[in-house]
Amino acid sequence: MGRAKSSSGDAATEGELLGTVTLAGQAPRNHTINMAADPECAKSHAGPVTSEEVVVGAANALANVIIYISEGLGTQSFDPPKEPVVMEQKGCQYQGHVVAIEAGQKLRVENSDSTSHNIHPIPANNREWNRSQPQGVAIEATFGREEIAIPVKCNIHPWMKGYIAVFKHPYFAVTGKDGEFVIKGIPPGTYTITAWQEKLGTSTQKVTIGPKEEKNVEFVFR
Repeated sequence: MGRAKSSSGDAATEGELLGTVTLAGQAPRNHTINMAADPECAKSHAGPVTSEEVVVGAANALANVIIYISEGLGTQSFDPPKEPVVMEQKGCQYQGHVVAIEAGQKLRVENSDSTSHNIHPIPANNREWNRSQPQGVAIEATFGREEIAIPVKCNIHPWMKGYIAVFKHPYFAVTGKDGEFVIKGIPPGTYTITAWQEKLGTSTQKVTIGPKEEKNVEFVFR
């Protein structure tokens, strides 16, 4: 989730956006991952492992959906948070599968597996990089430009896929398995809110948030 306070906002009037993201209809089936090529990966799971293109929880809640303000902020500028966002490699999968950061904020990639990885973001609007990562070694990097969203893969384990979203502001969130999101510290105003899902595409809504208002919004993907 993004920071709650902007560099130019009035904390006494800031509101928040909250809501849920759901899927209408039956979820597409994710494919089963075969990790036999690396026994260290395979033995970290007790049963079959599936990909995470569409993760659906109770009541058809959608996980890994990015919610963000896409229009209405004007020319405000924001200092990136000092604390990093963590993307962990565990069980030869990315935890989380989708992460969001601010431009200039550190992304910390951790390897909690007993095998080596090779993290390889493939941006269109930022510098591409590709680094090997032994067990227990962390990598830190930053992205200077907004981009939603950067695919990331492991060149050693081709089933490992995730996304990194980079924003020029702090008004974003990523849904968990409950499909819920909260974005705090929003100055009063009218905004376009966008929801992004890697397989289902994007959905937008126009919302007006008044002083100290809690605005509820629901997104439904089909």
